[in-house]
Amino acid sequence: MAFVHAVIALALIQFMVYGILVGRARIQYEIPAPAITGHEIFERYYRVHYNTMEQLVQFIPAILLFAYYVNAPTAAVLGLVFIVGRVVYFRAYIADPAKRGPGFGLTVLPTTIMLLGGLGGAIWAAFSSS
Repeated sequence: MAFVHAVIALALIQFMVYGILVGRARIQYEIPAPAITGHEIFERYYRVHYNTMEQLVQFIPAILLFAYYVNAPTAAVLGLVFIVGRVVYFRAYIADPAKRGPGFGLTVLPTTIMLLGGLGGAIWAAFSSS
């Protein structure tokens, strides 16, 4: 589980870095707080950060469930795929939001695998312990 916890920490650090980049873009494109619109590139940074937060809400419980009920090393690897997916998504979205698909897929696929695997493992454990 230590590797799983390290991957979660890396995902959270990535989220923090994206937040810092939003702040930097806010300054660079002169978007005063609390505005979240005003320059297309700033809005892209903001959307990547916000979408990453939305994905983390699913990712963290999914990786923990999968690690507990299925396999922790596999969960850690899938978690790393998620993190790489977020980088691919970030780079594509900032350059051209229409090209964000591959990064989004690399984010959603491992989360879906872990969530369904964790659910299946929990159901299996519930019925096998009865």
